[in-house]
Amino acid sequence: MTSPKKLPIGIQSFPKLIEGGHVYVDKTEDIYRLITGAPARFLSRPRRFGKSLLVSTLKAIFDGRRELFEGLWIAGSDYDWQIFPIIYLDLSRASFETPAQFQSELIRQLTASANWYGLEPGPFQRAAPMLDDLIGRLATKEGSVVVLVDEYDKPILDCIADILKALAIRDLLRGVYTILKAQDENLRFVFLTGVTRFSKVSVFSGLNQLDDISQDRRYATVLGYTQAELESDFSSHLQSAALELDISVPELLVRIRDWYNGYRFHSAAEAVYNPFSCLLYLEKKEFKPWWFETGTPTFLVDLIRNTNLPVPDLERKRVSGNAFSSFEVERLNPLALLQQTGYLTIIGYDAKEGLYTLDYPNREVREAFLTHLAEVFSGREPGTVADDLSRLRNALSANDPDGFFEILTSILAGVPHDIQIRRERYYQSLFYLIFRLMGFHVHAEVRTATGRIDATVELDSGVWIFEFKLDGTAEAALAQIREKDYTEPYRAAGKPVYLVGAGFASEKRNVGEWKVEMLETVIRKETAGTEKKEPLNAQ
Repeated sequence: MTSPKKLPIGIQSFPKLIEGGHVYVDKTEDIYRLITGAPARFLSRPRRFGKSLLVSTLKAIFDGRRELFEGLWIAGSDYDWQIFPIIYLDLSRASFETPAQFQSELIRQLTASANWYGLEPGPFQRAAPMLDDLIGRLATKEGSVVVLVDEYDKPILDCIADILKALAIRDLLRGVYTILKAQDENLRFVFLTGVTRFSKVSVFSGLNQLDDISQDRRYATVLGYTQAELESDFSSHLQSAALELDISVPELLVRIRDWYNGYRFHSAAEAVYNPFSCLLYLEKKEFKPWWFETGTPTFLVDLIRNTNLPVPDLERKRVSGNAFSSFEVERLNPLALLQQTGYLTIIGYDAKEGLYTLDYPNREVREAFLTHLAEVFSGREPGTVADDLSRLRNALSANDPDGFFEILTSILAGVPHDIQIRRERYYQSLFYLIFRLMGFHVHAEVRTATGRIDATVELDSGVWIFEFKLDGTAEAALAQIREKDYTEPYRAAGKPVYLVGAGFASEKRNVGEWKVEMLETVIRKETAGTEKKEPLNAQ
């Protein structure tokens, strides 16, 4: 029995992958279509999704290295394997503190391309005229030029919290990319990748021939693994993992699908697996948020926290296509960023209304991202949220609202002053995160015939209806539940229904008081420690 091919973990070089005997999922039919169509293409995908490997594969093709592709689809095609001079810019390697330093890094990479083809780069102080000169001279000496740009947007995203600096980097890059339009006649192919889709006017001004294939159905599976690819290309690794778990391969595939599948880049396209997480799972045989743990951009979480976007709205959010397409540096759209960076994905499309539905792609992203948000919103140290959740879960399961709110107030008391936001939705979002992570069936902003319930939680022991008031009283919150008859949809549940009113005091930055209706008694609690019991009114 031959040994299975090695897993290509962390390998972004196509020649290294092939020569090292690693698994390569054959995407060359898509790549053939990519390079024989439009002369300039752009593709955005989340981080660690295989963009750099794709760029390396394109480089190997345009270098004419046919021997590397034996056994792959393109080797049997009519592709002519002509060799072209290549200018390759890897902006993920750009380390800088100022725009001037970034300019120097671009010049360094362009100088390397010039030296490779035996050209003197010339005494240029700016990258744009240097690129213009280099393309012209390469075309004269070697023929039509290929330009490959990997992670075009990373320099912008690295300083996105500093708008002036981000705009300076954007303008610098725009000047460089404008050259690609001017040199169109000397270019065989241009390909740019990145995570985000900044508007053409913003970054690619003048580059009219650039074809954005990020949401093109024909290229929806060019990166990531399809179900068929996972089962065929990694069959021996799947068998090994199933044997270790003492389950069947079909059972294992169900678990892997739940954890790592679900990314869809066109509403009618097949969903794909996160390649990074799949490879790490097959190597380590342990279900963990492998991709998520490689880093969540701080600016993304800050954007969610500082905008009026409630966390519950991140699930099954219906939006128009414009809401998550391209945007400007100075006008960042959190939904667009979350979709493009891989934390949300397309799960449906209503053609009649022209609306897409976005949601978390899989268990890895949902659980890890919600936990991270809970840590940020509560100010808790990583790892401590799980203990808090366990205590809260036990309190509610025991029908102990007092214990629940006492734990909740202790959590809120520890939230640093500088991260709290005096908006009711801040507290609603934190409350939602807590219940969602406890695994309870929680709904936020539940619509009824008479209004909207802030939150409902369905347990085996009963249904809990919560209403919150920022700088309001618990009684006012409870009165709203009664007056709008929020209990009506749950009367046939066959289990007790509990009404909970909570008042958040913005000055105290905590729960000011809470009131719970349970059977024939109202229990009122205040953070000051007083307790009162009152008979329920006839209503």
